[in-house]
Amino acid sequence: MNQKLRNDIDYIVENTIKEVLPDEAVTRALNNFSYGKGKVILVAAGKAAWQMAAAAKKVLKRLDGGIVITKYDHVKSNIEGIQCFEAGHPVPDQNSFDATKKAIELVEGLSEDDTVIFLLSGGGSALFELPLISGEELQDITKQLLASGADIVEINTIRKRLSKVKGGRFALACAPAKVFSIVLSDIVGDPLDMIASGPAYPDFSTCDEAKEIVRKYNIKLSKEAEELLDKETPKELNNVETHITGSVRELCRAAASNSGKLGYKPIILTDELCCEAREAGSFLASIAKTKAKDNERLAIIAGGETVVHLTGTGKGGRNQELALSAAIGIAGNRGIAVASVGSDGTDGPTDAAGGYVDNETYQELLSKGINIHDVLKDNDAYNALKAVDGLIITGATGTNVNDVAIALIDI
Repeated sequence: MNQKLRNDIDYIVENTIKEVLPDEAVTRALNNFSYGKGKVILVAAGKAAWQMAAAAKKVLKRLDGGIVITKYDHVKSNIEGIQCFEAGHPVPDQNSFDATKKAIELVEGLSEDDTVIFLLSGGGSALFELPLISGEELQDITKQLLASGADIVEINTIRKRLSKVKGGRFALACAPAKVFSIVLSDIVGDPLDMIASGPAYPDFSTCDEAKEIVRKYNIKLSKEAEELLDKETPKELNNVETHITGSVRELCRAAASNSGKLGYKPIILTDELCCEAREAGSFLASIAKTKAKDNERLAIIAGGETVVHLTGTGKGGRNQELALSAAIGIAGNRGIAVASVGSDGTDGPTDAAGGYVDNETYQELLSKGINIHDVLKDNDAYNALKAVDGLIITGATGTNVNDVAIALIDI
């Protein structure tokens, strides 16, 4: 391993994530909040829910009740006056359903003088869920969609129609109370109706689009679920005010800034990366090899969210697959490293945020009898990277604004 490049990547990742934590953004958004005559209720859902709620609690003048629903191991401590729950992600579990039911009960019976502060972040599609079908079938459909290679917009188009809270239905449950929604974006382009499946935003997707996605990926549905695809979601909501507070653009800018502090010239390729993880890794490696010929110290940055089409039964995530794929292309090219991380600190169903490779990784794995092509076929990037100390582990970060991949060139 090129230890200097690994140290530089670790510095960039650590400081980039610090700069995109939601605390300041939530505080800034709440500067626009007007207290009415009635109750103020807080509901926070998503991977960054605890961090957002803790920031909101510090600045709110009063609060009459609240609930946080976030991923396992993401609650850092109790927040006075707010119930905190942990639940399943990326597949919802019974704790998701039970906690969401409590959130619905919390906002039932509110008047037009009351306000619900709704703090939403990525991961909310699994964490904030009360299904219109059985929990078991919803879990099965979610697993089918995740394994199919469908992107997040396609997945959420289906989820909305199977839920009592998604696609604007949570805002309807709060009515006639006002909803003051603060959204931390985890989807390329910041489509408010798709982030966490848009519980408090009008749905712009259609029944026909949902049915086409089911056909495209051959998703197996019960008759009950099929019938729900024909029921349209709310297209207009008049009780919601929405503020978007963070995005992958900020993540890329932070990565560029921190790369610059180490003397690398940053180049942001895109903040809308949305292809197969393996293709993204190969492409980033190709660019790095070309740019290495210029004999400059460069940081090539790409943000967004790739997808993985499951073909095996191994352990990994999209960022780990991206990095491992890049290892093939940069093998033997001195002074090049590629890393990719999820800003939330978790990549797929693993404890890693992502992966790191450099020009030595390919040969290191071969010396251990590990063939990258076989590993990728089995979707087992985690164990391969672990064997060469290539995992990037940050723990839960408290934010969620997509992923960032970085190619460092230090010739």
